[in-house]
Amino acid sequence: MPVDPVLKYLKDTELAFGSLSTGYIERYEEEFLTPERVNLRIRVRFSKGQMLEWNEAIIVENGHLEHLGYRYHFQGRDNDLIFRYDNTPHFPGLETFPNHKHLPDKVSATKRPSFLEVLEEVKKLRR
Repeated sequence: MPVDPVLKYLKDTELAFGSLSTGYIERYEEEFLTPERVNLRIRVRFSKGQMLEWNEAIIVENGHLEHLGYRYHFQGRDNDLIFRYDNTPHFPGLETFPNHKHLPDKVSATKRPSFLEVLEEVKKLRR
């Protein structure tokens, strides 16, 4: 049985994604590797043709959730990048290494955003 922090995070995430009014969840997968470790994969398609892909590897350490890896990718109807947050360690010069944000014309230092922050950014960019 998954531990409470994992169950709470998954429930909160599912509720947030389920509340999107202009998109539909094309894929929602929770892969439990152990009671303390889960991989989460979500794909949302929006009415204007954009897509949000959400991938996380989460583990509970000392009672707290830790993100081993993440990728939050939002693209336009023509598959053009709008933004992507990830922690792939390929920009060691950034102060938030390995966390960063890709934009169409640059990469910037940033901390890992919460799912609510990402969904709010998507909502603003969809207007």
